[in-house]
Amino acid sequence: MTTIQATCGSSVERLEALGLDLPAVGKSSTYVNHRTVDSSVYVAGQLPYKNGKLLGQGVLGRDVDLETGRGLARHAALNALAVAAEAVGGLDRVRIVQMLVFVASTAEFGHQSKVADAASELLVDVLGENGRHARTAIGVASLPLNSPVEIQMVCTAV
Repeated sequence: MTTIQATCGSSVERLEALGLDLPAVGKSSTYVNHRTVDSSVYVAGQLPYKNGKLLGQGVLGRDVDLETGRGLARHAALNALAVAAEAVGGLDRVRIVQMLVFVASTAEFGHQSKVADAASELLVDVLGENGRHARTAIGVASLPLNSPVEIQMVCTAV
C-alpha cells in the first residue's frame, strides 16, 4: 500500500492527494464511451487528451522517449477512469478487471510494459485493490491521430 492509500480513505481523496481530478467525459457522434453488458463495463479506447488537446504525438523509440510515454499512458488511464466512474456511478464504485495498453512503437522498442506500468500504478494508487487488474501491453505501428498510447478497459461496479 502506498502512502497515499494508507492516509486517504476514498478513491476520490487519493486522486486529490495525487493532485489530479477526473476530466470531463467527452461525447462522440459515432460511438459510445462505454457499453455495459451484464456486470461488465467495456470502456472504449482512450487517448491522452487534456482539455480537448492531445498531449503528444509520435512513436516510442523514435519520436517519444520512455518517460514521456509513461506520462501519456498515465493520462490516458485517467481518461479511461473518468469514463468508468461515469458508467458505474462514481469513482469509489470502480473495479478494474482488465486493461489493454496500445503503444505506438518501433519494432526495436521492446518496453511497452514499462509504458503500461505507469497506467497500472495510477489505477492502484487511486483505487487500491480495486485498481489491480489483468493487463496486456501491445506494440503497434500507429494509433489514431498519431497518439503514442491508447488505453482500453473492462471494469465492473463494486
